[in-house]
Amino acid sequence: MVTRHDYRGGVWIDLEQPSADEIREIAQEFSVSERLERELHSPTPTPMVVNEGDAELLVLHFPAHGAEDGKTENQELDFIVGKEFIITVRYAVVAPLHHLQKLLETQKLVAAQVALTTDVLLEVLFAHLYTSVHDHTNHTVSRLASIETDMFDGAERRTILSILQVSREFLHMETAIANQEEPLGRFIEHLGAKNYFGPTFLERGERILASRTQIAHLVKTHRAVAAELRETNIALLESHQNEIMKTLTVISFILMPLELLTIMLGMHLPGTPFFDSNPNSFWVALAFLFSVAGIMIIVAARKRWLN
Repeated sequence: MVTRHDYRGGVWIDLEQPSADEIREIAQEFSVSERLERELHSPTPTPMVVNEGDAELLVLHFPAHGAEDGKTENQELDFIVGKEFIITVRYAVVAPLHHLQKLLETQKLVAAQVALTTDVLLEVLFAHLYTSVHDHTNHTVSRLASIETDMFDGAERRTILSILQVSREFLHMETAIANQEEPLGRFIEHLGAKNYFGPTFLERGERILASRTQIAHLVKTHRAVAAELRETNIALLESHQNEIMKTLTVISFILMPLELLTIMLGMHLPGTPFFDSNPNSFWVALAFLFSVAGIMIIVAARKRWLN
């Protein structure tokens, strides 16, 4: 599908899951070289920059919500930028571009054609893309806050998997944004060297790079928070397990003497106390065992093992 936005200073062509004929038609209209055209026919696994003739190709991958909530997937977006045109190619629905198109269509309905230049369009595109990544990060952070509440409410066993899933999301986002740094920097540098857009592009390029850097720092910070929360969760689990072991140890401390005495009284050897000599021997032995148990409980309480 081809979507076209024409302005007095430039044009934006968006290709969503394009056919070979659509790519060929757009490539001929804007004199895109065959090399760049070949790169658009299929997804590219890694970010890249290709400087060919009067156009610059940039391939980036942006983290976004996947088909299932809690999952992060990378969506590829290809840019071909010339002096008076921007071509974007995507192989799936990229939400920020879809939202931007709706905004531009609404703007056209309420105002006459505006003079948007290619460099302004490029900055607006990246602003929407990085805003979307920022929103995705905030959504994940809200999940992390919910997990923290559950964890301190005594559900630390249940939150282990949730923390690991959030940490994995932040890892995927951090990797995707970090992989953009070198190709995006070269892309901005090449466009500045070609002097397509005049001296004002230097400032626009710096803002685009600053947006990526800001998102990278944000994701890195929240990933560190998730790591600290995971360590806290482990500490809470260990503390809970230590309390269980302490309780079991105190119970063993109380029961072991009783078990030893029970075994001794049950040997039925000649000379065993109360053996066939007292009709109330069972109750006497039971009282004796309860007395020993009471003494052991008092000892444990004085040593504060029951706290």
